[in-house]
Formats: sequence, C-alpha cells, structure tokens
Amino acid sequence: MRIWILSLALATVAAFAAPASAQLRPLVAPPESAAKASTDGVDVFLINEGAAPVPIAAPDTIDTIAQDGTALTLELIRSTADAAPVPAGGFAKLRYRLAPLGPAAGQVARVPDRPRAVSVGDGETQVADSAGVASAFVERFRPYEPTYVAIGSGQENTKAQVSFALRPFGGTGVLSHLNLAYTHTFFWAFNRPSGPITTSIYSPEVYFDVPVGDQVNVAFGYRHSSNGGGPRDSIDANRLYLRVNRQFDLGRGWRLDVAPQGWVFFGTRGIATDLDRFWGNGGITASITQRNGVKLALYGRGDPTTGRGAAELFLSYPLRRIGGDVGLYLFGQAFTGFGETLPRYNQRDTTARIGIALTR
Repeated sequence: MRIWILSLALATVAAFAAPASAQLRPLVAPPESAAKASTDGVDVFLINEGAAPVPIAAPDTIDTIAQDGTALTLELIRSTADAAPVPAGGFAKLRYRLAPLGPAAGQVARVPDRPRAVSVGDGETQVADSAGVASAFVERFRPYEPTYVAIGSGQENTKAQVSFALRPFGGTGVLSHLNLAYTHTFFWAFNRPSGPITTSIYSPEVYFDVPVGDQVNVAFGYRHSSNGGGPRDSIDANRLYLRVNRQFDLGRGWRLDVAPQGWVFFGTRGIATDLDRFWGNGGITASITQRNGVKLALYGRGDPTTGRGAAELFLSYPLRRIGGDVGLYLFGQAFTGFGETLPRYNQRDTTARIGIALTR
C-alpha cells in the first residue's frame, strides 16, 4: 500500500515539475518490476481536473516505484502523446517504458523488442448501496461487443445487446491470455401489442487473445450461438475461429483497426442445416475511432460462392461531448443481409436503428 501511495506522490511531483501540463495530473499504474516496465511498458493517465480542455504536454520522464520496491525512471513513448486536448474532467492514457541506462561508448541503448505480456490486477472492488455490498475483480472485466439498446425499423424494431469479456487468470503465463466472453442479443417488437421479445441469440465464448508486438493481437477460440429453442426449432452454430486485429495509429487521437477472421462449423446446427451458406466461413471488422469522440465500425461476413452474407454498421458518439456528465454514447446501428436473427437466417432484412450504448 505504501508503494502505491509513494508512486502517486512522485507522479504528482512530476506534474508540478512540468509547467506545460500544470493542469494535467499524472497517475501512474505501478509495474510489478523493472523487467515488466521494460517489456510491457507502463500506463500513465493524465487527468484534467480543470474546467477547460488542456493540450497534452506530457513530461518526457517520470519517476515511480515498482510494486517490488524498485525505484524506476520511465520514458515517454512519444507516439502515444500525439492526441487531441484532454477535455475538462477527462483523461488521456499515455504509455511509458523503462528509461535505458546510459550506454557504453559506441553502443546504443534500446528497450528489448518483445511481444508485450498482459498483466491483470488482483484487487477486489466493493460497491455498497441500498442492496448491500457487491464485490468483483473489476479490472478483469472489459467491454467486448457493443452493449446498447436501439429502436427503429423492421419486424423486430428494437434491438438490445449485452456483451462482456472476463480474464480470470492474472500474471503473464499462458493462462493470462485466456478470456471468457458472453454476448446476449435480443429483439423486442415494441411496435406490437404487449411488446413481446420475439427472439434472442445466446453466445458464450472462450478464446485466447495474444498480443504480438504493440499493434497486433491474435485470437483463437470457440463460440456457440443459439436461439435457445427446443428439438423442433433450435438453431445452433458451433464455430472454431481465428482472428487477427491490426491497429494503425493515425495521430491526433485517431486509430484504425482492421480484424479479419475465419471460422469452421462443427457439430449439430439444429434445423438450420445450411447455415454456412448464409453466414459463410469468414468475415472482417474495420473501425475508425477518435479518442473521446466518434467511432465508426463496419462488420461484414458471407459466402462468396453463394453471394449471400450480411453487413452491420455501428456509429457512436459520447453524450458527454454534447453536454453534461453522462457516461453513455449516442448510438446508431444498421443491418442489411441474411441472418440478423437466427430464425430468419435464410431471409434478407434491412434495418436501421438509433439508441443509447453503454459500451462501444
């Protein structure tokens, strides 16, 4: 505990030592050790506690203390500081690494170029309210697919989704890359009498997600999708997949992500024996995102041999940027093609919706 307090104190001192960023308070996530700071890097958050946006002017170096008690000097990875000004009450996430020791004559000091390992925090978070005390290892949860509610056109005019992923194991071993995920998508015919929920898609998932360098992640795993039906109307998709995401830093807070993926079906499919002819065996997601700004994402899948497939578009914008302290997103969603719902997997639909998202 004392190490964490001392680390934050040193970060605060560093903030006053950098006049250009006097309104931005750095908060360091202390690494486990010097070795981890060298190979993994260290996250540093610049918090704007003022009433107006502040340009990022991060200190080139920050002194901190690792969790094992080692005093460290961290060096800014300059590309992570090329971002838009930090809004009032907001923060920017920068990346630092262990500053190299002074090189001997004729040598050039450098940080080893290795794939970064993923370390997960161990602290339990407790929240107390009128329902009592609830606890979770919150740092191990993260958003996965968008979580939203949107209303618009189509037979099932309202679409809602809840999605999250959990990394149960910490450390840097093989199991630290294991993820459990769950996505529940349901369709609500709010435009009909009694507003029935007409169908759902239940999608549990288990996968390994492994970083390869700073800009590439490779994932492989298993995903089950089902409408939860019985023997006469069950539709099930069991898939093994491989996915690769490549990130491109566009500067000034913008990034582009491109993630192709391929899969193979196995096991029973219920009554949808020809599901692969409409879903295909591959897809691609592309998104462009501005930090604390707009995000546009497009997902497509299909079978080129049958000419059947689908595309889904997501557009989101933080409501906080419009006004008020609201931690939600204005959200738009559009779909065209086959299989937005499992019972209509072999029928073409085109829909457009607008709503609110918790995650994107």
